[in-house]
Amino acid sequence: MKFTTRQITVAGLLSALTVVLGVTGMGLLPVPTPAIFATIMHIPVILGGVLEGPMIGGFVGLLFGLFTLTAVPDPRIVIPARLVIGLVSYLVYRTSLRFLGRQADSQGKLSVRFATAGALAGLFGTVTNTVGTLTLAVIFDYINVPVALGIAASNGIPEAIIAALIVGALMSVLGPMYDRRSR
Repeated sequence: MKFTTRQITVAGLLSALTVVLGVTGMGLLPVPTPAIFATIMHIPVILGGVLEGPMIGGFVGLLFGLFTLTAVPDPRIVIPARLVIGLVSYLVYRTSLRFLGRQADSQGKLSVRFATAGALAGLFGTVTNTVGTLTLAVIFDYINVPVALGIAASNGIPEAIIAALIVGALMSVLGPMYDRRSR
């Protein structure tokens, strides 16, 4: 598969963002739950999948997974779910756009269609990350099911809301621009 200059550029920018979020600690947002923090490090992976497809999303997801090996040193738990975030986000975004249909976008107005599709991609990308990682943690006996459900509720819900808001807002602006380029 041959990558375009734009795909390489977007992959590089989102990879750099992932590293900055991880190294600086800005990828962890305080939330009023027992988990204390919600991660936003999966958002560049979601954006990679939505903007440039599942291969770019998978690449950024691999970087995210490798980066999180410092927190959980078992690659069987942290890598697989991160590889799939971009694919799921891409599929949800494209399916949502088709389902929502074409609408006339006025110059200068934010597109509800792209914002909605972006929010859904953010939501489902986050669910993929949370469910995939916690399922693998249960399978490999790092945690039990009740603990996984507690983490999913306390961390997964705030992370999904944050990702839906951020990706939805970004896609309301970036979506129409990318849509024009693809015609």
